[in-house]
Amino acid sequence: MLGGLGKLAAEGLAHRTEKATEGAVHAVEEVVKEVVGHAKETGEKVKEVTETVTNTVTNAITHAAESLGKLGQ
Repeated sequence: MLGGLGKLAAEGLAHRTEKATEGAVHAVEEVVKEVVGHAKETGEKVKEVTETVTNTVTNAITHAAESLGKLGQ
């Protein structure tokens, strides 16, 4: 009889361990999804900032070159 109880206890422990592991895996998956989402948002913002800076610098250089060209005339 004790052997049966031990087996039952082991099965119960295995089941609880499996459920706890599934819960932990689910929690980690949610965190990873959130981090990836934030990384994508950040990447898009960095891309926008990079494009803005590039355009601003290009415009400034173009304006400076045009002004120097006018000075040389």
